[in-house]
Amino acid sequence: MTKYSLETKISSVEHYMKGTSSFKDTANLFGVTLTALKTWVAQYKEQGTEGLTSRYTNYDIRFKMDVISYMNDTGASYLEAAAKFNIPSPQTVWKWKYLVETRGFDALQPKKKGRPSMKKESRKNHPIEGSEEALRAENERLRMENAYLKKLQALIQAKAKSQKKTKPK
Repeated sequence: MTKYSLETKISSVEHYMKGTSSFKDTANLFGVTLTALKTWVAQYKEQGTEGLTSRYTNYDIRFKMDVISYMNDTGASYLEAAAKFNIPSPQTVWKWKYLVETRGFDALQPKKKGRPSMKKESRKNHPIEGSEEALRAENERLRMENAYLKKLQALIQAKAKSQKKTKPK
């Protein structure tokens, strides 16, 4: 849900574009933030009313790289690049550029959202029963179990021995 309606955006931009009011006066008149108004004006100049409509898009890595290349080649600001490529928020462009500068172009790859699916264990990981590999695995498991039980027994005996020492006679 957007914070401002399309009518509010269009009327505030058109009021500013008449040239009778400053950004600050127009923002106060329509009850919008100064930053939002500047973004809307830049988008309106580049895209018309299409730039003011709410939208949700997923951008592929090629598109993100094109935006960053445009900024590097022309020296455009985040606001100008967002308006040119019809991106709703200059903050999105800033984030892409920051990711490239800190982690490289691989950071622009889209990330999977949500939890990974629960996959059943495949039979490939388990050796066939009776094979040499299965027997070796079972032998190793039994050795670990045996070592665990021996250690447990030693701890129980040590505890019992220490309790006998502390009892007064």
